[in-house]
Amino acid sequence: MRSPVLLVTEVFPPQTGGSGRWFWELYRRMPQRECVIVAGEHPRQEAFDRGHDLRLRRAPLSFTTWGIASFQGLQQYGAAAARLARLARRENVRILHCGKCLPEGLLGRMLKLWRGLPYVCYVHGEELNLASGSRELTWLTRRVLHGAEFAIANSRNTFHLLRNTWGLPDDRIRVLHPGVDTKKFVAAPRNVQWRAERGWCDRRVVLTVGRLQKRKGHDVMLRALAQIVRGAPDVLYAIVGDGEEHSSLIELVGQLGLSSHVQFVGEVDDDELLRCYQQCDLFVLPNREVGGDIEGFGMVLLEAQSCGQAVVAGVSGGTAETMRVPETGRLVRCDSPDELAQVVSGLLGDPAQLSAMRETARQWVVRRFDWSALTRQAAELFGIEPGTAIGYVDG
Repeated sequence: MRSPVLLVTEVFPPQTGGSGRWFWELYRRMPQRECVIVAGEHPRQEAFDRGHDLRLRRAPLSFTTWGIASFQGLQQYGAAAARLARLARRENVRILHCGKCLPEGLLGRMLKLWRGLPYVCYVHGEELNLASGSRELTWLTRRVLHGAEFAIANSRNTFHLLRNTWGLPDDRIRVLHPGVDTKKFVAAPRNVQWRAERGWCDRRVVLTVGRLQKRKGHDVMLRALAQIVRGAPDVLYAIVGDGEEHSSLIELVGQLGLSSHVQFVGEVDDDELLRCYQQCDLFVLPNREVGGDIEGFGMVLLEAQSCGQAVVAGVSGGTAETMRVPETGRLVRCDSPDELAQVVSGLLGDPAQLSAMRETARQWVVRRFDWSALTRQAAELFGIEPGTAIGYVDG
């Protein structure tokens, strides 16, 4: 039997996050014998892990610091690298797949120096700009990238960052887009009962899904909403997700007098998330760059389009690559609310155009981002027989 690859990723279900969902969807479709996974720990991991048959190990990968200048940083990296080295030796691993540059990529760099084990590194875009704000993290990230066999960029935007800012040659970068399960994320007719239970009823619902953090732009959408409701008083803005901006967003809703127009849904399970996508009237991801933090790609935009929804997103990062502008979605500068308010109001007020965009959106995603095609592309990149990369357990 051929030696497997070893994926090391801090973010993995049941922890929410686009990169974790990407890895889950991709590696569960690979032949089990070809892949071993080391994933970060989570309070609900036992229940989740009973539902799949992946060769998965859990380990503490949420470091208190990504640097190594402190004793604590060195201790965390040393302990994690030793665990990975033992597992790699036991499983006869042929190559590491590192979920991002830090900390996973640096662990890969350490194992390459210690044991000669090669590694490749996923790059999502936002972590590059965050690392550039620290001299130490910039130094570490650069060595991780230049020590890898190649970097896997999640978008063309990330490809250009790696080439133009970090000096990685073109032949050391591969672009591999995240995808979507188009058999699961499907359009559905209006569900009157579910909408009533959720409190949506006959209102026009604008949906955002994502962690409540500044770069997602929830606050910009709230300020745009204050303008939108003047012409569309029935509009409801539903926010799925949780995060560090929760309190400040609630406070902003109160300041703007929008309590009757905003619903904080919180984190939901996959079934409820699917219904939210299916039953909303328009999906918006008002992302913008904040202190170098960008939206690297935007898997939620694929999921929404797969459910037959038109989308609106910020121009920052790689979001443009998820849609066909203007047929399936619109790009808006989200540094201020005015343009966003104008675009959302225009779409909500033009049912014929919105209907045409919805139909095209589904077709676009099925053709370009279905996991069946992307898995074959990844299997070829990883040196796994494409024809065998089909087995997985529905979780």
